[in-house]
Amino acid sequence: MANRHTIILMQASHNRASRTFMDFGSITQAMEGICGLYERKLKEINPALRNLSYDIADLYNFIDGLADLSALVYFLLLLSPFFFPH
Repeated sequence: MANRHTIILMQASHNRASRTFMDFGSITQAMEGICGLYERKLKEINPALRNLSYDIADLYNFIDGLADLSALVYFLLLLSPFFFPH
């Protein structure tokens, strides 16, 4: 599913002001972007660490801790383009 324009809708906390979106050229880039968010958060929490390490469970816990995370993926089906929610 390469080259599928993907929009990530995210709400970090229950505060509506924490809503934001991220725009990516593919699903893979969107997933890398979410991993990058988690890595930046780890660097904020542990600024003295030069090398970060985490496992998939840590990433899942980060995602589960968000108030909301949704993806809209662009599809072209029978010449009718649309964004498919995930």
